[in-house]
Amino acid sequence: MDKREMDNIILVGFMASGKSLVGRILSERTGMPLVDADSVIVERAGKSIEQIFADDGEAAFRALERQVIAELCRDKGRIISAGGGAFVDPDNRRAMLEGGTVFCLQARPETIYHRLKADNDSGQAVRPLLAGPDPLGRIGELLAQRAEAYGRAHYSIDTDAFTPEEVAVKVVDLLQAGASTNS
Repeated sequence: MDKREMDNIILVGFMASGKSLVGRILSERTGMPLVDADSVIVERAGKSIEQIFADDGEAAFRALERQVIAELCRDKGRIISAGGGAFVDPDNRRAMLEGGTVFCLQARPETIYHRLKADNDSGQAVRPLLAGPDPLGRIGELLAQRAEAYGRAHYSIDTDAFTPEEVAVKVVDLLQAGASTNS
């Protein structure tokens, strides 16, 4: 991967699009460390994201998120997995686009719903999105609201019909193709 080997690989997209799993696979394949932005936020705040929203409000969460994203994007040689809404914020988006190669992992609302439901059925924490009366409709609304921002990523990869391993291979292939055209 030549020069690009040291650039950050930044994964964005809606929850359950595969960012965490693809990030882990990429980390194993490239030897680059994986950093989950939401985990850094939780560690800094000393409480869960849900608790940050409840105690401090969304504005405080977004301010901390901007700080963390800016810091993560300044260093090179990382795989960064960002929260589902992080790329919507113009400051975060600018930092990510300047701080590495941004891949938006995309999936249809039905795919996201089934992945979230499977996580819930396997005993993982219930996402607040699934608690409402029409989770599938809400997923569609949020995806529509975020479509313009997600469309600004350097690359977009549809994860509906691919395994996380196949998506990771696509990321590496795109990076290598970009490196060869930029050399």
